[in-house]
Amino acid sequence: MSRLGHNGGPAFDAGVSWRRHCWRKARLQLLPRLPLEVVRLRVARARQIGLDYTRYATVRATTGRDVVAFLFSTNALRLMREEDRLAEARAARLSALIGCSRRLAVYAPIDPDALVARLAAQGVPVEAAIRAPTTALSPSATGSALRAALAPGRVPRDGVLVVGDTPLEARWPALGGFAGYVPAEDYFEPHPR
Repeated sequence: MSRLGHNGGPAFDAGVSWRRHCWRKARLQLLPRLPLEVVRLRVARARQIGLDYTRYATVRATTGRDVVAFLFSTNALRLMREEDRLAEARAARLSALIGCSRRLAVYAPIDPDALVARLAAQGVPVEAAIRAPTTALSPSATGSALRAALAPGRVPRDGVLVVGDTPLEARWPALGGFAGYVPAEDYFEPHPR
């Protein structure tokens, strides 16, 4: 127990090095030792869903679950008006997703149902679209609105990644209980490795 005035620095009492050794050993035992074939499968899965392996492995490690869905904002898709068309590169990226559902959070004035139909015509299947929550909603109401995107089908919240383009959207995973957030720039325009 620290006494008044203690600055939280290293302890110099007896047994410190032994406790540090035990802590390091226990920490190493917690880290998974994955067989090479499992790592290869996970690298392939990360490619299938368009993520770099580090981000994918982080989601797997923190949630214990595979990514099963993406929630894209219309900001991330660069769709601001009803007449906007999804860029071919982004459409190809979305249609190439394997084993993940595509969900949308659609900002006004775009109609969610009309957007789903337009994307289907471009070869991009979308399983659900909701009206994107506005800043007028409370955090709990925002979380409820976001979780509505998971309603069709049984999609676990901690298997969903949000792809967005604003600081407001970066808060959605915490409010909705989702696995994480990927900036649109990182998802659609990956940096060279």
